[in-house]
Parts: sequence; structure tokens; C-alpha cells
Amino acid sequence: MNAEAGLGWPAIVRLGLVQSALGAIVVLTTATLNRVMVVELALPAVLPGALVALHYGVQIARPRFGYGSDRAPRRSRWIVGGMAVLALGAIAAAGATWLMAHHVAVGIALAVIAFVAIGGGVGAAGTSLLALLARKVAPARRGAAAAVVWLMMILGIIVTAGVAGALLEPFSMPRLFLVATAISLVCWALSGLAVIGVEARTDVGAPRQPAVPGDFRRALSASWADPRARLFTVFVFVAMLAYSMQDLILEPFAGRAFGMSPGQTTQLTGLQHGGVLLGMLSVGALASGIGLPRVGTLRGWAVAGCGASALALVGLAMAAWSGPPWPLRPTVFVLGMANGGFAVAAIALMMGLAGGSSGPDGAGTRVGLWGAAQALAFGLGGLLGTVGVDTLGDLVARPYAAYAIVFIAQAVLFVAAALLMLRIKPETRSAAVPRPAGETS
Repeated sequence: MNAEAGLGWPAIVRLGLVQSALGAIVVLTTATLNRVMVVELALPAVLPGALVALHYGVQIARPRFGYGSDRAPRRSRWIVGGMAVLALGAIAAAGATWLMAHHVAVGIALAVIAFVAIGGGVGAAGTSLLALLARKVAPARRGAAAAVVWLMMILGIIVTAGVAGALLEPFSMPRLFLVATAISLVCWALSGLAVIGVEARTDVGAPRQPAVPGDFRRALSASWADPRARLFTVFVFVAMLAYSMQDLILEPFAGRAFGMSPGQTTQLTGLQHGGVLLGMLSVGALASGIGLPRVGTLRGWAVAGCGASALALVGLAMAAWSGPPWPLRPTVFVLGMANGGFAVAAIALMMGLAGGSSGPDGAGTRVGLWGAAQALAFGLGGLLGTVGVDTLGDLVARPYAAYAIVFIAQAVLFVAAALLMLRIKPETRSAAVPRPAGETS
């Protein structure tokens, strides 16, 4: 497949809108609703932790979703259908949170159903989207396209966090439900418009290869047979476990230790993702040589990003010990930058590993394998983080020391992830974030 037969930049940006919509919906369910349950409703932190773990548990089926999209005539159907399920799940989750204020048991029962739908929607839409990029983007553009799409997801999260944070003031449960419903429906409509005609346009001169023959188990075994892919799977699990342990406790931590309101903690999440955006842009430009002299390798940037994330988490631990005098916002922003740096390098490596095969089209299955590792890590990480805060809070006398211990544990995991990345053989040229053929700086 050459550059002319593959997706052009306008089509790549359109697919990036899908990722933006996906991230916009997810940030409401994993950040804002989590904080409302813990702070406004005074429910145990383990409740939203368990719900988010449930939605990640459903995503262990990502390889199966990817295999289904490998065998489907169009991956777009999986993308639009998955986004519809995700939007409905998010609306139901907001309604369940409102219901918990009056009927806790009924609200929790509805939330369980909602988060199962959220997990299925994210798994189906996200896996199919990445597989589409891996197979339809020319090798010379693959890594850069992955970076662009992920940057757009972060941008969607930032915009949603800012808009939702403003609309939620003054806070009320009906307002929360209306904001979540509006954002979910707009995002679903946007994703549907974004994928119209994309695959049909790239089918000309680049017919899709058949999926890996045989059943799902055979397809999954074929993906697992690559030693480099296996080690990359372990790296994804450890790195995402490190990242996700603070995902559900950061907003409650800021609300409790620094006295921030729901709108302010939602905006803090937006600030963190702003750092992620800047980190991705910086590392993407330096690693690709687009507009700047190329510096380092994707492997090296992934290691450096993990190390910098560990240092930023030590800073968060210090914030838990010292309280409001500590510059919380700059620390969270730096953590976001470090996360973005290692993420863009890892995503580019992943796209090369997924789309580099010249054999049958098993890109969806391979992307699903790494997505399942990420989902398992996020589910365990969110649960471990919240359980750690609840449990350690009863064992330590100093206020907020439990948060500090969890942040330090994350830092240790990031160091382990960096060591794992050092064991992965350096990427080939096709796995980097190269400059598209014929493009000048």
C-alpha cells in the first residue's frame, strides 16, 4: 500500500474526531462521575473504582472485537455501533449517579449495567478505529497518524473537561445529567459523520486482505507468537497500571486535601490532559523530525517518559504530605507532559507492530491484544488505587498519607515499565514516526 492508496491527512483528521468524541465521553464517566460519588454523595471510593474496573473488565474482550472487525466488510460499522453503545452507557451512568442520591441500591444496579455498556462501546469502537488506521495508513505515515489521532483525543478531553466544568457550576444532579446527555449525543453524531466514506475511498487500488483464517483462538495465537509483541504487551500492562492508579483518586484527592469544588477538580483533569497534549506534541515532533531535527528514538522517548512520570508522581506524594502550600496544578501539568511523552512513543511503536504485517489482515486482533492488556491494567489500577486509599486511610494517622503511598507505588511501577522497554529491541525505521514521503519541513 502506497501513500496514494492509503488515508490522506484530511481523512486521518476525520478519524481523529472519533477518538476525540470517545475521549470526551469517557472523561465524564471515569473522572467527573467518580468525584461526585465520592465527595458529593459521600460513598466509598471503592464504588466508582469497582465500576470503572468493571468497564475495563469488559474490554478484555477487545481481541474478540478486533477479530470481528477484521472479518467485517467495513470497520466503520463497528466504530459507529460502538460509539452508540458508549453514548447510551454514559447517559445511563449519569442517571444512575443521580438516582444514588435517593436510592443507593437501585442506582448502583443501574450503574453496573451502564458501565458494562461503556466498556463494550469503548472496546468495539476504539479497537476498530486503531485497526483501521494500522491497515489503511501508508507505512510512511503510520506513526505520525497515530500521534495525530491520539492528540485529538486528548484535545477532546481537554475541551470537554473545560466546558463540562463550566456548565456544572452551580452544581446539581439534574444539571449533571443534562450535561452528560448533551455531550454524549453530540459526540455520537460527530463520530458518525466523521467515518462516512472513509473506507470506501481507500479501497480503490488497495483491496482489503482477508482476515487470519480459522477461528478466533487461531488468530489470537498468531498475534501472540511474535516475541516482540509479547514483551510489548507486558510493557503496556505495567505502564498503564502505573498511570491508572491515580486516575480515580486525583480529583477526590484535590477536593479533600486542597478544598477544590467539582468544577475546579474537573478543570484540574483538563490541565493534566493539557500537559499530555504538550508532551505528545513535543515528543512527536522531536522523534519524527517534522519541523525539527530528529532527536532520539521512540524507544528512548518511551523510557524517558516513564522516568519523568515517576518523578512527577513523587511530587504528587509530596503534595499529599504538605497540603495546599504545594503547587498542585504545576505538578499535575508536569505529570501530564511526562505521560504524553511516553504515550506517543508507545502508540507509534504499537501502530508499527500492528500494521507492519504483510500477511492476512489480523491488525484488529493484534490491536485488541494490547488493548486488552491496557484495559486489564486500567481496571486493576483504578481498583487498587481506590482500595489503597480506603484501606491505608484507616491504618495511617497522618491525613492524606494514604494518597502519598499510592503515588509512590505508581512511581515504582513506572520505573519497572522503563526497564521493560529497554528490553524491547530498538524499533525499525517503519515503526518510527517518520516524515511522510515527499513531505518537507
